[in-house]
Amino acid sequence: MIHAGSRTIQVGVLAHSYPVAARQHARSRRLSRSWSSGSGGYRQLPRTRRARIEDVHELASAMPHVTVEYGTGDNPIYQVGGKSFIFFRNPRPDAVDPETGERYADVIVFWVGSEADKQAMVQDESSPFFTTAHFNGHPSVLLRASRIGELTRQELAEVIQEAWLSRASARRAAAWLGAHPPA
Repeated sequence: MIHAGSRTIQVGVLAHSYPVAARQHARSRRLSRSWSSGSGGYRQLPRTRRARIEDVHELASAMPHVTVEYGTGDNPIYQVGGKSFIFFRNPRPDAVDPETGERYADVIVFWVGSEADKQAMVQDESSPFFTTAHFNGHPSVLLRASRIGELTRQELAEVIQEAWLSRASARRAAAWLGAHPPA
């Protein structure tokens, strides 16, 4: 569904039930394939081509029950059940270039399932993911669009799927996980 005036898009419909503990375990298993705090943090998987910004839009829109709203500066906010799971930030004083002091204009926010997931993604300095003090205690990681090519498309897909799972209702998440079991 696309509304030109409100610029809203809705994609897909699924329904099932799945225990929350199983959903969290599956989320944790999926995430650990790309980021593992026990193995020193971030590692790349050589599965597909390098990720691009267009992939964020394509992959997020392809998840079930997704709507897209547009915030300040016409930045997209991807939502499931009225809850954002990915959004493109406006330049803010908490995310700046350490050399120039310029605010980053290309920050994308991805929700994560837990603080442990977040730490696994941001603890390694070679990882393109980061956080700021503004996001302390918030279950999300940040990624600069200029660094998205450090991920493969498959890695980006997993991050987007995890973001969606962290915000979707238990019923919607269970349906999706039932159709996409962890490898």
